[in-house]
Amino acid sequence: MTRMRSVRSAALPAMFFGLLALGANVPAAEVHLDRWPSERANDPAALQHGARLFVTNCLNCHSARLMRWNKLEEIGLDATQIKGQLIYGDQRIGDMMTIAMRSADATKWFGKAPPDLSTIIRANSTVEHNGTDYVYTLLRSFYRDQSTSTGWNNAVFHNIAMPNVFWQMQGPRTATIVRVERNEHAGENPAKLKPGQTAMPWVRVRSVYDAQGDVQSTETGLSTGSETKSARFQALDPVRAEATDNDIADIVAFLNWMSEPKKMERFHVGFWAMGYLVVFFLIARWLNNVFWRDVK
Repeated sequence: MTRMRSVRSAALPAMFFGLLALGANVPAAEVHLDRWPSERANDPAALQHGARLFVTNCLNCHSARLMRWNKLEEIGLDATQIKGQLIYGDQRIGDMMTIAMRSADATKWFGKAPPDLSTIIRANSTVEHNGTDYVYTLLRSFYRDQSTSTGWNNAVFHNIAMPNVFWQMQGPRTATIVRVERNEHAGENPAKLKPGQTAMPWVRVRSVYDAQGDVQSTETGLSTGSETKSARFQALDPVRAEATDNDIADIVAFLNWMSEPKKMERFHVGFWAMGYLVVFFLIARWLNNVFWRDVK
């Protein structure tokens, strides 16, 4: 038994990060990715706040088995804070950040074991986008959708199996999803089409989801187009929504640090290494000029 609270949360996956479908093999995001505030990467307050939110909201169904608890001392938390505020159950400060739920049980309950989040930022970094921007946008792109099994959907990862863990903090909001896609009815007889459908090669579908997840859709036929997708959200309580965005930014900051704790140290070493090479090159060039100065 590593985390007593995790056993209870396993029976309530809708409350936590039970089925986050993140990983290196996720489909590329179709919507525009919001820029994660990168200044938080080296902000101790943001990292510590993100660590507390991560333990409360994520480390119930997801593990971080490549990270030890005492490693959090590098972001400014002392052993007393880690033991008293973050560790639950009988784990020791030198243990890995694991959970009580077994992968076999998770697969049985959820259909798929929730992924480990130790390196989730690096796993989602591609040539097209940063992993921080992807995760930051994804966690802020949930909306109510009564057609799914969880009652939630995501504009970045369509039909994601994970529910919105932040819904109570975030408050209700509406979502407008606009897609331009190839029309599956393009070759059909117009007389057989249902009201609202079109026989044009491309179609623009505008879906408006209310706070309860009910949807109203409209279709517009297009003669030409390209596959695109956009999403717009309207919070019914802007203050709560803004506070939740701030919390998510701190969680991403912690996930980013956890994916590569020595990143800044590596940058500093690289800076001095490049400086050494520049100085060595100048000295070597001076010696070369001195050596060949009298040679005709």
